[in-house]
Amino acid sequence: MGNREDLLEGAKRCLLEKGYTRTTARDIATSAGVSLAAIGYHFGSKDVLLTEALRQAIEEWGDDMARISTASESAADADRAERFAATWTKVAESFAHSRALWSIQFEMLAYIERDPDLRQTFAEAGKQARMALVELFGIPASVTDPQEVERIGAYYQTLLSGLAAQWLLDPETAPSGLDLIEAAQTVAKGLPIPTDSRTS
Repeated sequence: MGNREDLLEGAKRCLLEKGYTRTTARDIATSAGVSLAAIGYHFGSKDVLLTEALRQAIEEWGDDMARISTASESAADADRAERFAATWTKVAESFAHSRALWSIQFEMLAYIERDPDLRQTFAEAGKQARMALVELFGIPASVTDPQEVERIGAYYQTLLSGLAAQWLLDPETAPSGLDLIEAAQTVAKGLPIPTDSRTS
C-alpha cells in the first residue's frame, strides 16, 4: 500500500482503539508507519483523515451486512417479513464485534455543530446509508416513487441508530428482529393515515 492507504488503515485502527477525541496525528502516523507530514500532504488535516477513515469503516460494515442479508435470503427463500426479522437480528448480532465503530459515531455527533465540514460529511453519508439500507432490507415491489423510497430508507436508518444506541447501553434488553417486526405490526394496526401536509 502507499502512504495514503497506510494512513487510512492506521487511522481506522486508532479510531477503534482510542476513539475520535483521543486520537492524535502522531498516533496515526505511528500506526501507519509514515511521517506526520504525510497526513497534511495526503489529507490536509487529521480531522479530514479521521472522517474519511470512519466513512470507510462504515462502508465495510455495510458490505458485511449486505453479504449476510443476501446469504440469509437465499438460504431461507424468505418472504419480506422473514427477511426483515432475520436481517435485523443479524444487524444486532454484528454490534458485538463493531461496538467501537458505533461508539465512535455517537461520539462524533457531539462535534458536528462546531464543525460544518464534519456535519456536511455526516449528512451526505446519511443519505447514502439510507439507500444502502433499502437494498439491505428491501421494499415492496410496488414502491417506485424516489421520495417514498428515501422515506423508507430514513425509517430503516432511524431503527438502526436506535437499535445501536440501545445495544450499546444494554445488549441484553435490545430488541431482536422478531421484536421489531411484531412491534411495527402492532403499532400499524388501525393506525389512520394522516393527511400528508407535504402535498397541501
